[in-house]
Amino acid sequence: MKTYRFLQILVATALITACGGSPATPEPPVKDPVPSDEAGEIWSDPTGVKGGKYISNGKVQVGVDPARGGTVFHVSEAGKKKNLVNHYDEGREIQQSYYGWADGSSWNGQSWVWNPVQGGSASGVKGKILKDESTEDKIVITSIPVLWASGEMASDCEMKEVITLEGDVVHIKFSFKYSGAKKGDSRHQELPAFFVDWDLKNFVWYKGSSPWTNDKLSSYVPDRLDQTGKNEYQALPERWAAYVDDSGWGIGLYSPSCSQCTLYRFGSGPGGPKSSPCSYFAPIATMAVAANWTYSYDVYITIGSKEQIRQRFYDIHARK
Repeated sequence: MKTYRFLQILVATALITACGGSPATPEPPVKDPVPSDEAGEIWSDPTGVKGGKYISNGKVQVGVDPARGGTVFHVSEAGKKKNLVNHYDEGREIQQSYYGWADGSSWNGQSWVWNPVQGGSASGVKGKILKDESTEDKIVITSIPVLWASGEMASDCEMKEVITLEGDVVHIKFSFKYSGAKKGDSRHQELPAFFVDWDLKNFVWYKGSSPWTNDKLSSYVPDRLDQTGKNEYQALPERWAAYVDDSGWGIGLYSPSCSQCTLYRFGSGPGGPKSSPCSYFAPIATMAVAANWTYSYDVYITIGSKEQIRQRFYDIHARK
């Protein structure tokens, strides 16, 4: 099987579309470490990763993969075994990814660009943690990313994430620092890449002209990338979207700095955290990586019914 990580790059006023694939070998299921909920119920996630680092507040639980630069590979309701994040390979999960300039690299037979990815490269080279300042109730990780196409360590870059739990909501502050001297063109940046279970097939968001008024939500099943060869785009007037099952339950992400997203689904099932098929979207903003460039942004993630997801993001919006 192949995984396709299809990304759009906006260069000046021209949109360049590229796609490709890379083989990946899933890690075998492991039984440790064991996550637990606040009440003390201990359970092991059969689709976890060896050495995963978890935090839980009794309502929501998050896990990061130290072997892949600390990428978020696990988000679940506390004490429940259903992980909603897809972590099939280094390009999946919930993570930072940026696009710069043509660097002579290629991926799947196509020209690619300078593209540091937190988790690692298409060939499986993994991001490296520089510093882990995590505590029992907070994850704080600084890492060196890897260039997606070439597999070279992006030694002039640092990525940092600070993850805290606020009730039913996961709050992540992502930060990126590029210490080099080059300047890229304006491109769509994923803020962040968000890969979830293929079984959550319905994309839910608000697309009307009266945001933050509880106006009617929209929902549809996005096209499959492996059939169309291209991403879809949607405006995000409320800056959030979710993937839910047919009952309306699933996972949502709110990225306040982004008013647009790109999305697709890949494969035909079955789903699961380590399956090749997945559902994807990424809030996007158009900007250029420049010399000595730094950037940071906040995102919020929650699990529940589409109504619960929306209300929690409304509450956060009202506080800002």
